[in-house]
Order: sequence, then C-alpha cells, then structure tokens
Amino acid sequence: MVFVVSYLPRINRYEILDAATRHPRPALLVALSALIALEAVAFVAVTVFLIVEIFAAPADSVASAIALTVVVAIAAVWLAAIVRGLWHSQPWTRGATIVVQVLLIAIAVGSFQGIGPRPDIGWLILAPAIVALVLVLSKPVQRELTGV
Repeated sequence: MVFVVSYLPRINRYEILDAATRHPRPALLVALSALIALEAVAFVAVTVFLIVEIFAAPADSVASAIALTVVVAIAAVWLAAIVRGLWHSQPWTRGATIVVQVLLIAIAVGSFQGIGPRPDIGWLILAPAIVALVLVLSKPVQRELTGV
C-alpha cells in the first residue's frame, strides 16, 4: 500500500493507492513517451555533433554556430522535460508535444526543399513527428492527460 500526499490545489486530501487498484498507463502513452525520448536523444546527438563541428570545421559565423548549438541543446532539454511530464501524466505535455511536433514538421518540409534538398533527413524527421501527433491526439492519451 502506498500513501500519496498531494499539495496540488485540486487534490487536497490523502490518497491511499493500492497497486492492484492503480490504473495502468495506456500503451499509446508509453509509446508516445518512448518516441519523444528518442527525439530527445537525437537532439542530444545533434548537439554533440554541432559542438564537435564548431571546433573541427569553424563556420563563417562562429556566433551563429554557437547560437544554433544552444538552441538545439535547449530543445533537447525541453524534450526531456516533456518525456518526464508525459510519464507523470501532466496535462501541459499535450500542448508542448503538439508544438514541438509541428515545428519538426516545418523543419522536415524545409529539408525537402531548397538549394540542397535532403529528403532522407526530411523523412527521418517527418515520420516520427506525424506518429507523435497521431499518438498525442488519440483518445486514450487525451483521457490520461486531461484526467477526464
């Protein structure tokens, strides 16, 4: 038996949760958490790559290279925060997940176009973003994150 004390405004009582009565996380929420975690790991890898590139092949604008690296690192931290929030079924993660996935879709579309298009990278970004959007908008995930 686990005793949970919550100091949140909407829960002002002691709750006694038994392992048998606790509802399991929906499988789609676990899949969404795993997908966002993989995206966070990818962003960490890109951050490391950009740091190495700053020293290995200096850019024309070092300030721009550093700024890009910082933005990607912030995105990695934000994705990690979303994963933690999803794991704890925090309602704010729905909006954050949708925003991040829409931004990734915009990046993917940009990868298909331009002077040097890279459709391989575009599909690598686009496919998980669409899957994550479908998962976050699914009924079981919405029910879990909204508490309804």
